Amino acid sequence: MIFTETIKLNTKGFNDTLDITKDVNDIVKNSKIKDGLVTLMCPGSTCTITTIEFESGVIRDLQRTLEKIAPSDITYEHDLRWGDGNGFSHVRAALMKPSLSIPLLNGKLSIGTWQQIVLIDFDNRNRNRTIIVQVFGE
Repeated sequence: MIFTETIKLNTKGFNDTLDITKDVNDIVKNSKIKDGLVTLMCPGSTCTITTIEFESGVIRDLQRTLEKIAPSDITYEHDLRWGDGNGFSHVRAALMKPSLSIPLLNGKLSIGTWQQIVLIDFDNRNRNRTIIVQVFGE
């Protein structure tokens, strides 16, 4: 069986990090699937879905690290071509990847005690995001 729902969010960009764990758990519950796989996808080219400890220190550490890896204040070829100034956000999203899969065991997401599922929006402006959540299994 495959069960699909979406999560709609408004983001602020610039590494806006939103905890979507409750939303995903609600979708899993609605699916009535007990064992399988949950896959989440952020279809935009400037966002990611990942797991982290959703805690302000970790979030700031990740933001600082991404700024070192893909700085927001340098020129990117993307910016030269399109003039939208968000080349850094595309690079960050490519490094972090747009999707995440989590095993589902006995109706529970297999994430650690201190892990939450988050959307991170790297773009340089507000966005309306639609996250696709698919639950596969029995």
